[in-house]
Amino acid sequence: MLNCKFFYDAIIQHGVDFFTGVPDSLLRDFCAYVIDNCLPENHIISANEGGAVAIACGHYLATSRAGLVYMQNSGQGNTLNPLVSLADTDIYSIPVLLLIGWRGEPGTKDEPQHIKQGKITFPLMDTLGIPCKILPDTNQETKSCIEWAIRTMNQTSGPVALIVKKGTFESYELSNSNDDSLELTREEAIKVIAGGLASSDILVSTTGKTSRELYEYRDATTGDHNRDFLTVGSMGHASQIALGIALAKPKRHVYCLDGDGATIMHMGAIAIIGSQKIKNFKHIILNNSSHDSVGGQPTAGFSISLTAIAKACGYVAASSTQSLDEIKREMKNLKSSQGPALLEIKVKKGARKDLGRPKTTPKENKTRFMEFLSD
Repeated sequence: MLNCKFFYDAIIQHGVDFFTGVPDSLLRDFCAYVIDNCLPENHIISANEGGAVAIACGHYLATSRAGLVYMQNSGQGNTLNPLVSLADTDIYSIPVLLLIGWRGEPGTKDEPQHIKQGKITFPLMDTLGIPCKILPDTNQETKSCIEWAIRTMNQTSGPVALIVKKGTFESYELSNSNDDSLELTREEAIKVIAGGLASSDILVSTTGKTSRELYEYRDATTGDHNRDFLTVGSMGHASQIALGIALAKPKRHVYCLDGDGATIMHMGAIAIIGSQKIKNFKHIILNNSSHDSVGGQPTAGFSISLTAIAKACGYVAASSTQSLDEIKREMKNLKSSQGPALLEIKVKKGARKDLGRPKTTPKENKTRFMEFLSD
């Protein structure tokens, strides 16, 4: 396995000392090392992967040095526009070193949302004309691979990608950043939220552990998953899925169970929701200021006011809470208020180690959910 310090030091020695991106579970150890060892001004956890490419391009324009952009391969879609119309050798010709976690690698077991992306990871790089190689898991081979990447970036003055397979990096634990002042876990909050909704209410949950915890709550109580749309992929788009449903079902309450990282990734969604003035839309953001599903790396969740943003974008009401008693009271207010309305719930980082995954396929979830919507 590849030592995180060795890889970090080797990149630095070749003049790549600026890092930005969206964390990935396959890169969690390397990302944790960067967080703990890189100067804050040289590392930005971006809102989304496209933004990370643009940040790295700005860094190059100011310093003439390439930056490293890390991401899960699902984030390749977010990078397409800046890679094609900004960094590409036919446009501005800006070198960027891409470090991409290969979820859904063919022949390996992974979650359903990664199957297609795993198949097209390399073909997509070929289509974009971006030279790429698999990052080796030994120090000597990695040294040669990095030298190839740097040499290729210098020759083409364009992006180059290193693809990271599962288990490439040695384990490295991020320094503890939990906020011990917070009372609730995300799972405890989900139980209160889901348990208090009416049988006709519609619930759309964001990707990652939020949907997994919602699924297990239903399993442990009613066993009925029909009213929930589990957004297993498409990070940052759960609120727009919920908006599309709310517009088509104006007589039913639609709740979006969102996360801070997902909300920040495509925050423009809040402006669109607010502009629609849709009365049956209720937005709940579970904020632990971390990318919890891929390693707990920090987001800007606790550094910004989600309620102020929502109000500025046209939400009728927006409030924030972090205790069990307050959640129960605020949920009553949310249910009785006109939308669009937002409730931010600040929760602890982390989840149960034995947290399971949905036993139904995405297509089964879709079919049952659509039947519930048609009732």
